Amino acid sequence: MTDSVSSQHARHRAEAEVVSPHLPSGYTAEPIPTYNQSDNASPSPSDPTSPPEPQDSLRLQGGDIHREIFKIGARAKLGQRAATFAAPNIRRSSIFEPHNHIPASEQRAPGGFRRQFVQQQQRRVNLTNAPVARDFVSFLALYGSFAGEDLGESEEESVVPSEDEEDAQPTESRPLLGRRKSTRRPIRPGDAGTTKSFFTLLKAFIGTGIMFLPKAFNNGGILFSSITLITVSLLSVLSFHLLLQCRKRYGGGYGELGAAIGGRKLRALILTSITLSQIGFVCSGMIFIAQNLRSFLNAVTPGSHFVLDTKALIAIQLIVLIPLALIRDISRLGPAALLADIFIFIGLFYIWYYDVSTLATSGMHPTVQSFNPDAFTLTIGSAIFTFEGIGLILPIQSSMSQPDKFPRLLYIVMVIVTIIFTSVGALCYATFGDKTRVEIISNYPQTSKLVNSVQFLYSMAVLVGTPVQLFPATRIIETKLFGDRASGKRSWTTKWKKNGFRTSITVLCVLISIVGASDLDKFVALIGAFACVPLVYIYPAFLHFKGVARSPWVRVGDVILCVIGSAAMVYSTSVTLSTWIRG
Repeated sequence: MTDSVSSQHARHRAEAEVVSPHLPSGYTAEPIPTYNQSDNASPSPSDPTSPPEPQDSLRLQGGDIHREIFKIGARAKLGQRAATFAAPNIRRSSIFEPHNHIPASEQRAPGGFRRQFVQQQQRRVNLTNAPVARDFVSFLALYGSFAGEDLGESEEESVVPSEDEEDAQPTESRPLLGRRKSTRRPIRPGDAGTTKSFFTLLKAFIGTGIMFLPKAFNNGGILFSSITLITVSLLSVLSFHLLLQCRKRYGGGYGELGAAIGGRKLRALILTSITLSQIGFVCSGMIFIAQNLRSFLNAVTPGSHFVLDTKALIAIQLIVLIPLALIRDISRLGPAALLADIFIFIGLFYIWYYDVSTLATSGMHPTVQSFNPDAFTLTIGSAIFTFEGIGLILPIQSSMSQPDKFPRLLYIVMVIVTIIFTSVGALCYATFGDKTRVEIISNYPQTSKLVNSVQFLYSMAVLVGTPVQLFPATRIIETKLFGDRASGKRSWTTKWKKNGFRTSITVLCVLISIVGASDLDKFVALIGAFACVPLVYIYPAFLHFKGVARSPWVRVGDVILCVIGSAAMVYSTSVTLSTWIRG
């Protein structure tokens, strides 16, 4: 009995801690003591040291309606003995604490939402109208401080009458608005463990960009490129740290941080940079696929005079990309993305094996330079392009069951990723020297069936994974053009307008890829310098300067990072464009 009373009192205190930040100060549901004029113990109103007496919450507008909410805090202040003899409140027990519900703390545990769903089904609860949090306190505990950038495809909430309501004759009891239906996915608390988040974060940085690093080392030289990669890694970690500090104070996704700190214009600027960077990743992937397929066709059909050129192979990709681009649910593209990941790692292991064995027998290629003064600026843009994973930092942190462990996990992953990137670039350049190609797999023996298989399957995996990279850009532009409430499920016109838009943006990516196909390394450097630098270095420092930094030295550091990022963007973009124009 004592244990149950203690646990009940502890629960009351926990509920009070959740509710109290959301209530106005100076009001309470506790009994207000009254004093007789002859009572010497009564406080003197003229005493400046005495704190102001709390007022009854019934004095507030609608006080009788939200009285039960104030009683949550008052009940926690009762002694354990008094709490046991408090008369049961029928209204409270039926509204604020339904029987056999799962508290918010248990819902955060792995499988908690599933257990609650099964319990609701057993009680035959209508899941369309029942919230995930079964009581007011659980709702505040679950959703009070959580928000995110929602770019998922969903048919947004709308007020529509049901078929029965449309057929029924209007009566006095009929509501003016129909039932509110929504197919939005509920925001779920994170449930990913440290191990799962580690591999997710690792994959967020290791993508197709790693295959462009050998050519970047050829452009900059082995020593300069290694120093550049390490420097970019350190600056990226600093920017990630600043962004996480902004997230800790304001919550939300990248775009929402911009809106909360800098206003709607900054949010639009951030989303524009995200759109440009994603389109750049898609276009560079298309060129990479076409060049790999051309090398594969040359290897398996030696002496053939009918081999499609790179531009034709880029255009042929529309046959696969347009149907995939029309998929509304990004989760259906998960197997394709997983297939791309598998072949990326297979390619990496083969590269390490071949390069190490070749260097052990033949030594370093004689044309290797420590610094290449002619094209070193291309290395800067390519390095930034490779490290651009900031768009997935905040979603991965939100998915963790223990988000406070994310910063340490991020630092560990960045060390591992830097080692992987530097080793791949340096080993490939040391092995092939000035013969290093942009599509690095083409440097390996084309008579090997293993190389041909990796080349083809890698290209196919990246091809079917391309819509995953295009999806964020598509959703951002769609929301701007059609609004966040336009639904293709309720309007065939809207649906086919969206289909036409997705087809058009895919064709646009193909046209851009055809233009940049002649110099893929310069195209990658341009995307990294113009689109990725603001996302990684300028915006996080500006958000931290304006919304978080208070110390003068910290603010100076933010300004320095903004200046470095702006200078790198302008210099690298202009030099890359001039190099491209000169040919």
